[in-house]
Order: sequence, then C-alpha cells, then structure tokens
Amino acid sequence: MAGRNRMRAALRGKAPGLVAERQMWEAGHAVVAGMDEVGKGAWAGPLTVAAVVPARTRRITGVRDSKMLTEPEREALYERITGWAEAWAVGHASNDECDDLGMSEAQRLAARRALDGLGQEVDQVLLDGRWDFVGGGRARTIVRGDAISLSIAAASVVAKVTRDRILREADRRFPGFGFAASKGYPSPVHRAALRERGATTYHRRSWSFMADLPTVGEPPRDRADAPARLF
Repeated sequence: MAGRNRMRAALRGKAPGLVAERQMWEAGHAVVAGMDEVGKGAWAGPLTVAAVVPARTRRITGVRDSKMLTEPEREALYERITGWAEAWAVGHASNDECDDLGMSEAQRLAARRALDGLGQEVDQVLLDGRWDFVGGGRARTIVRGDAISLSIAAASVVAKVTRDRILREADRRFPGFGFAASKGYPSPVHRAALRERGATTYHRRSWSFMADLPTVGEPPRDRADAPARLF
C-alpha cells in the first residue's frame, strides 16, 4: 500500500513553490492567482483557462505541471487542489468562439471568465510564459512558471482535468474520433475519422484542416483571420 503512495522518482525534487506568490503578498497584493491554459492548439473542444488562489496557511504536496503527470495522478490531484485552494475557477472559450474571435482573443475571454468565476477581486495574476493575456497591469509572466509557481502548476492541473473530462464526454457523443485519448488534438485516429465522417459540433471549423474534408458532418465556417494550422 505504501508503495502506491510513493511519488514517482521522475517527479522528486521538482516541486514548484510559493516564492513568486510571497513576493506579491509582501508587496501588498492580498489576492494572488496563478493561471494556466490548455487546448490552444487542439482541433476540437474548448480552450480552457483555470485560475487558482493558493491557500496561505495550508500546505499541499505533490503538485506538478500537469504535463509531468499521468491522467490518474492529475485526477487525484484535482480533488486535493480544489479542496486546498482559497478559491478556484475555470473559464472556457468554446470551439465556436475560437472560430469567431481567433485564438488570442479567445484566450483572453476564457481568462476573464475564470477570473470572474473566483468571486473575489484579484490583485495580481501569475502567468506561465511570456504573454500577458490578462492585461490591466495586474499580471506577471514567468517563463517556465508551471514548474516554478505552485499556483500556476495547480491551475495547469485544474485546467487539464476539466478539459479532459469535456473531451471524454465528447468521445461518448462522437465515438470513433479518439477524443478520449487525443483530447481533440490531431492523431492518426482523429485524422482518419475526419476524412471518413467529417467534423463534429466540437470541432474548430474555420481551421485549415477543414479544407479537404468530405461534405458530411458539420460544414466549414468562414473567418478572414482563421489560424493557418498545418499539422
């Protein structure tokens, strides 16, 4: 039994911490949230952003960037993170909104929805990477933030688990596209199903992969600035 709870060797010594969060608190920012997104490059499903306000006085262990974790590990951590956080919320931009707005604006929209869902005013937001998709002068970008900041890593897990559950439901509605395995990203199974059956209501239908699909399923959508994705 003890062996099942032992952390995998690959994850030891790689724990993100609260250094960036404490810097914000010490600077007078009472409410700090970590934020991360998932699904930006997928062909199907929403773009999902999670925001997590970390607890100051309660500890949590085992949190890592979601990409380092297995699906069972993420599912187990999701319950622990949402119980530990002072507040957490998820915002989505649907596949149709990704088509209508473009991916940059869709990400901003999902971020606004996540922040609004927290139910409290956030003073500072910590973001993974170099791009500030929150704006308003209240975000700090951190390269490799999901490996450094505990709240960003926690948000990466919440976003990933939430979106994965949506794609597993999509797989039940549209079996054969491999949504449960690929989570809407291009894969051999996904590509083959598109060639044979066309797109579903989950697909981003202004993207270039729609160009050569058969005239069955959901039709393409026109948008002048549709992303030119070639995979």
